[in-house]
Order: sequence, then C-alpha cells, then structure tokens
Amino acid sequence: MADPVRAAVTAHYDERAATYDDNEMHRGLAAAVARFAGPVRGLVVDVATGTGLVLRELAGGSGRLLGVDLSQRMLTVARAALPSAAWARADAAALPVPDASVDLLTCVTALHLFRDPSAVVVEWRRVLASGGRIVTATFGPPGAGAGAPPPRDFPRRHDLYRSPELVAALFADQGVRLTRQEHWTDASGTDRLVLCELS
Repeated sequence: MADPVRAAVTAHYDERAATYDDNEMHRGLAAAVARFAGPVRGLVVDVATGTGLVLRELAGGSGRLLGVDLSQRMLTVARAALPSAAWARADAAALPVPDASVDLLTCVTALHLFRDPSAVVVEWRRVLASGGRIVTATFGPPGAGAGAPPPRDFPRRHDLYRSPELVAALFADQGVRLTRQEHWTDASGTDRLVLCELS
C-alpha cells in the first residue's frame, strides 16, 4: 500500500522544482552550509538534496558527490545543473551506498519531514565512515518577519529540531555526537537556521 504522506511530500517538491532555485534563502543557506562544512574529501552524500544546491557549492573540493531525493523533478534540475555529480532517487532511511563509506553526509531543511527519524539516524550511522561527519541545517525559532504557516498537506515537525541540543538528542543513541554548531539568518530576518556538525 502506498504511503500517502511520502506521496504528498514527493508531489509537493515535484511541483516546486522549476522555481526552487529562485529563492534567495535557499541559495544563501546552501552557501552557508558549504562554508560550515569546510573542505570535503571522499564520498559526500546530500540527503533530500532537492535541486542539489549544497552539492553545487561543494563541487570545487576533491570529494565524490552523490545527491539523493524522493522528487524526480528536483533531481532532474540537479542533474542538469551539476552533471559531474551522481544523483539517485532514494529514501533517507535507505541510502544506496555501502557501510562505512560516507565521509560527509549533509541534510539541509529536511529532518522535520522524516516520518521515522530514528530509522534515518540508524541508516546514517551505518553509512558513516570512521572519522566521517554529518552536517544538518534545521529551522530555529521563527524570525520576526515570519509569514503565514505552510500548508498542512503533510506533517512538518520543526519543533523537534529547533536547537542544537534537540538535534544532538536525535543522534545520541547511535553514538553520534554534536561537535560544532552555528546559527544563520537569511537576509530578510525571516528564517533562522541552526547548523550542526556531528560525528
């Protein structure tokens, strides 16, 4: 039986694919995440990659790049923008990579969408190489300019990840610890993000 929430998430991002890159916040956040992550090596996997904005920012490094997403239309845009990377339609809890193979795993503004975050964390721990890192970006408390809430066609659990401590708690059972954190606010002051590095 098809998962209606997964189908709704996929349809939502399929619909947004053509205009996703027009959003200044999306572009600015991708650049901020790349700066926060620093130089990359080995295999870099961007989960819920969307149009691949983060991987485009990381493309100057020596890493091999793989972006995964549920939305085929997002992946089509990503592939056209960065043909040198690999792209796969895959679930965050079933990544198409071997055990202990990923040196950097990034996930930007998607943790709040995962229905079973515990399963996702177990999967990310499986693929993380020795010395590997996970970098996440999650929405902090809304800024003063925050507009109307998004449509409720599927759950968005922002409250679970609004602080570094909350993000750290998600990973603690798998022995993955918070090592660095940073806060980033978009130019309008509307969106406040929490950047976390875990290893």
